[in-house]
Amino acid sequence: MLPQEATNNKPTALSVSELNRQVKRMLEVSYAQVWVSGELSGLARPSSGHWYFSLKDQKAQIRCAMFRGANQRLRFQPKDGDEVIVRGKLSLYEGRGDYQLIVDSMEPAGLGALQAAFDALKLKLNQEGLFDRQHKKPIPQMAKRVCVITSRSGAVIHDIIHVTKRRFPGLEIILIPVKVQGEGAAQEIAKAIQLANDKQIADVLIVGRGGGSLEDLWAFNEEVVARAIFDSALPIVSAVGHEVDVSIADMVADMRAPTPSAAAEYITPDQYELTQKLDDQHRRLQFLLRNKLHQSQQILNTHRNRLQSPSYLLAQKRLHAENLVGRLHQAAQTKIQNNAVSISKIEGRLERFHPKLQLAQAKHKTQHLSQKLSDIIQRVMSQQEHQLSLAVNKLNLVSPLATMDRGYSVLLNNEKKAIVSPDQVEHNEVLTAKVKEGELRLKVQKTEHPQQELF
Repeated sequence: MLPQEATNNKPTALSVSELNRQVKRMLEVSYAQVWVSGELSGLARPSSGHWYFSLKDQKAQIRCAMFRGANQRLRFQPKDGDEVIVRGKLSLYEGRGDYQLIVDSMEPAGLGALQAAFDALKLKLNQEGLFDRQHKKPIPQMAKRVCVITSRSGAVIHDIIHVTKRRFPGLEIILIPVKVQGEGAAQEIAKAIQLANDKQIADVLIVGRGGGSLEDLWAFNEEVVARAIFDSALPIVSAVGHEVDVSIADMVADMRAPTPSAAAEYITPDQYELTQKLDDQHRRLQFLLRNKLHQSQQILNTHRNRLQSPSYLLAQKRLHAENLVGRLHQAAQTKIQNNAVSISKIEGRLERFHPKLQLAQAKHKTQHLSQKLSDIIQRVMSQQEHQLSLAVNKLNLVSPLATMDRGYSVLLNNEKKAIVSPDQVEHNEVLTAKVKEGELRLKVQKTEHPQQELF
């Protein structure tokens, strides 16, 4: 900034502090965020927690400061001589007039290119929809076979085998050994995924490796692996590195497990929990069956008490008829005895008076009364016999025996239960047909429902 001109056309001088302040403002606005690579030199870590160092190359250097809040977020410990990439803003220390770089992030120089490539591929695949949840396939909860794509010598396969043997020993594990880092590793992993899909050798795939640096895990950040995972028809669980490590493969896979052991636990049910659930369901089923049988038995007993057999009804009617006949005979005997008493009285009177006319009249009257009595007895007997015949006919109408007399039969299954519908029998089932003079054994060849009611 040029000094303002006074009214007398003489320049106005800036103070040193004002000049430094204006330069500081200009630097912080123009270089609010800048990335700089270089070699660390003169790294100092005073008790305040702030770091002070220089960043240099072969031709120049710049002073830098990294305050405690920023350097505590670093995932590595820098030292003099390290090639790093820093991000920060330019500023000016007004007291000395020294300009410096205020650093808010730092990473090793080699990681910068990898991180940039990671971010670029992540953005590209995300825009193509490879990370969308709608493409995620469900992971089977009771897989019979699992294919593990990892190193033969690494700890991943051993961890998975250990977990599956403990939780679900019946699970079959198929290993496709591949390189998990270095040149050609990504191509091997992609080919192994394609092979597992072509052969359909498992229900689910686990793709992964143990922990490591960004360079070590880089094979799982390659586009060829990401597209192989996305194109897989078999569901894939990604288990790359530790929980803090997130790879492109994790984002494309149908499920991300923080560790290989966690992946094995997710795809296998716990045999002890499964056994406990089966026991609980078995006990519940037994309880429901016992309760249902008890209810059915109560209903059966209720219907049995309401339903009386025809033989029982016939016996009741027969007993009632015999009672009526007994009462009739008793009444007749009583009447005869009463008449005999009357006759005896008359005979006594005749014996006392000996009148032939009265004797003849009395004899005639006695004969008349005897005939009348006999008629009454005959009429009462006829009425009772008629009522008895009506009762017997009514009983015959509802008696299965009378039905059998007309050529009908009663079908019974092996449990002696009457068959009333074609739905109660099965093809080739043997039934018993009760007829009037015996039983027949029948085999069901065909069942059908009548088009119209027969009766």
